[in-house]
This record gives sequence, C-alpha cells and structure tokens, in this order.
Amino acid sequence: MSRCVLSIDQSTQGTKALLFDETGHLLHRRDVAHEQIINDKGWVSHDPEEILRNTIEAARQVIAAAGIDAADIAALGISNQRETSVCWDKATGKSLCPAIVWQCGRAVEVCKHVEEAGWGEQVKERTGIPISPFFPASKFAWMLENVPGASEKATRHALCFGTIDSWLIYCLTGGKSYKTDYSNASRTQLFNLHTLTWDAEICAAFGLNAADLPEVRASDDCFGMTDLCGLLPHEIPIHAVLGDSHAALFGQGCLESGMTKATYGTGSSIMMNIGPEYAASKNGLVTSLAWKYQGQVSYVMEGNLNYTGAVIRWLEKDLGLVASAAETQALAESAHPDDTTYLVPAFTGLGAPYWDNDARALICGISRLTGKAELARTGLDCIAYQITDIVRAMEQDTGRKLSELRVDGGPTRNAYLMQFQSDLLDATVLIPSSEELSGIGAAYMAGLSTGVYGESVFSALSRSEFQSKMDAAQRERKYDGWKDAVRLATTHDSKR
Repeated sequence: MSRCVLSIDQSTQGTKALLFDETGHLLHRRDVAHEQIINDKGWVSHDPEEILRNTIEAARQVIAAAGIDAADIAALGISNQRETSVCWDKATGKSLCPAIVWQCGRAVEVCKHVEEAGWGEQVKERTGIPISPFFPASKFAWMLENVPGASEKATRHALCFGTIDSWLIYCLTGGKSYKTDYSNASRTQLFNLHTLTWDAEICAAFGLNAADLPEVRASDDCFGMTDLCGLLPHEIPIHAVLGDSHAALFGQGCLESGMTKATYGTGSSIMMNIGPEYAASKNGLVTSLAWKYQGQVSYVMEGNLNYTGAVIRWLEKDLGLVASAAETQALAESAHPDDTTYLVPAFTGLGAPYWDNDARALICGISRLTGKAELARTGLDCIAYQITDIVRAMEQDTGRKLSELRVDGGPTRNAYLMQFQSDLLDATVLIPSSEELSGIGAAYMAGLSTGVYGESVFSALSRSEFQSKMDAAQRERKYDGWKDAVRLATTHDSKR
C-alpha cells in the first residue's frame, strides 16, 4: 500500500492542501481562498471559522483530485500564517471575534503602554523581538480589552489564545489538543528564547496569564490525532507543525548554520539558520526559533516585510496599472534604464530593519522618463531592495558574506525580479522546482517524523539559478538611491 503525506498550508490569502507521494513528490494541490476583512480604520481580519471550513474543503478537494484512497494518508503536517491571532471559548470551541491578521496594526496603543511601563528592553532581550503591534502579544491584549466578554472569561481561565496552528489543532482534534510548536511560540513575543518557556512576567505585562496559553511541543512531535472532521476513514497523526516561514526554511533544506532563504508572499520572511545557540541582532533583525527537530532547537535571525507580493497586488487591484501580476515582468524589462524612480511601500509603516510604524509610503525620483513601465518596475525593485536590506543586516550581524539565497513563493516566477535580486545581493539565487515550500516543509517533517521519508527526500526538489551580472559601482549607486528614498519615508517632520 502506498503511503501519502497530507500537508495543510494555511496562508494569508487562503488555505492550500497538498498531497505528497512516498518519495516526497507533489501529487496534487488545491486552494480555497478566504475573505480579507478590512474595515474603514484599515484593520485587517479573518474569520477563523471560515478558515477551519476551508481547511477541510481543501483537503477534500485534493484527495478527490489525486484519486487516492484516503486510507493511504499516513500523516498530516501543518504550516500556518504566523502572528495572526485567535481567541476562542474553551468550552464551546467557538471564536470570540475575527482573527487579527499579522498585518494589522490596531494594537499600537497597547504597545505604547507596555513601552511606557518600561518593558521595552526586557521584551527584546527575552523574546528576541522589539515591541510591535505586528506580534500576537499585543493582539491578544487588544482582544481582552475590546472584545465583549473576553476579560470576564479570561478571569475564569475559560479562553484559549493562539496562532492559527493552535486553532486548527484544537478544532481538528475535537478540542483534545491545545498545543503549538516552538517556531510559532517564538513569534508571539511571549516566549522566552533562553528558558524555552512562556515568560510569565512578560505575559503579565500584556495582561495575559501564561497558564492560558497552549502547550509548546517540538515541531516534529505528535500534536494529536485527527480524521479531519470525518473526512478520513481513520485518524492520522498531526506530526509536524511549523510557522510558514520556518516550514519553508526546512523545505529548502536549510538545516545548517548560515543557510538562508527568502519567502516571497504577501509579505516576506528572510531567515538565516544560526544554529543551536541564541544570538541577538544589533542591526534591526529579530531572533526566533527555527524549530525543535530531532530533540534539538535551532535559532534563526529573521527580517519581516509587510509589503512585497502585496505591492504587485496594489499595482493590479488598486492602481489598475497592470491587468495581472504576470504583466510586470515585460513592463519592467522594457523600462528606461536611466529612470531613477523609487517606491517605498510603507503603507503600514516599515518593519525590519527600520521598525518605524510612522513611516509613510512614497514614490520619489520621478522624471519625464517615468511612465507606466517605470512605475511597474519600481513595484518589483522595491521587493528586491527590501530583501537586500535584511540580508545586509544579517551579514553585519554574523560576519558572513552570503554566497547564495534560496527563495520560494509566487513572485519567484518573475525572472526580472530574480535577476535584479541576484544583482543587488551579488549572490546566487536558487529557485526550487516547486514554489510551495511552506507546505513542502511541513510535509517533509511529518513524513520524516513518521518514517514515511528518509533524509534523501530533500533531493526531490531540483533548482534553477540566477547569477549576478551587475557591476559593483552600479549596484551601490542603485542601492544608495534606495537608502535615500527610505530616509524620506522615515523622516517624520516631512509628513506634517
């Protein structure tokens, strides 16, 4: 009997179900989109109940499309959009409010209060993360302060707080398992990276009780058994859980210190494996846990960007500049080489390495050379510039010059973007034969943990590459122009 591995990749735009055969090759994939709920204040939310329904539906569709016997599925791995925060009733299993999406900055006042109380340095030192509304700590606190009934239930320890992985685990196991993994825990701003436990004092600073948070387990542990709400003829183990960027790092085979990947999605995560010892960044990055795998933790340095692939969507949906993302490559390649236009996509502030919530998006350097093609090119260029910012910070922190960057995600299909990225980094850019590295990483870890796969599974991916062609002087001239544009976006006096 063949043994398949099912992977659920629950991302910002939708939920993917992926089926892999016994050699680690992708059989089929099915996607189900969910609503992006954005109100007049710019708050971004998702319906967690819809996400659960879509998870089951995506799994149903992929099993049907593959034409396999559902009894042949041996294990389930889950990767998830990180930082998106859910609060639900322990007794009923129902969410109290829409999930607050990672992009949403509504909890900025919570962060200011915690900063004013003097917790800034301790939070950064213990959790590896500067206080920011980007992370779940302040999102959970906002829910307690603003969702009717939440505070009262919390006093009775009747609430669960978790990221999307914990929500799905809880629901898929019928409420029997309330758990998260090391990678997701490390992104909450509540997990102490030195003691590898929830930090009770920091939880209290955000008005939370550490006892109400999920149990933290190794990323390759068994998180419970599920039949996917009756979809499968028998229960299978959920035997890998990882935040999506961590899953992509694993799927890329970045298991050794110094190996680095960039995931190009709605936003982007650039992540370097730094090995089993904690190290703090001095250049605006955060330290997190890659995973706990085979009994050992690995740390990462990471930089997160809010608007990368989302910039292309903005060009398409909001400006109407292109009919589809695919058009941007030809436009960029036809743009005038001497145009000096820059776009800084600080629509909701700037994340790493600047951490400026007050920064504002801008387009600068426009001349009579600037037209449709040049504006389209700025949308792609700003993605590569932002990732270069992160990589250069990593190089400064570690003292290592990056020789290769492993990349994944939809925008990696854009040859112009990949060549420009290689040029800016002066490094080889490696693109795997499949773009679904988050789902692949969760599947590979689940398969390795249950004995379906051996270490040779990583050879299931072939790679194409881009080599740098830009001379050093041109590279630095372009990058200096980007840094000048960022200074304009972050000069607060100019926005009054």
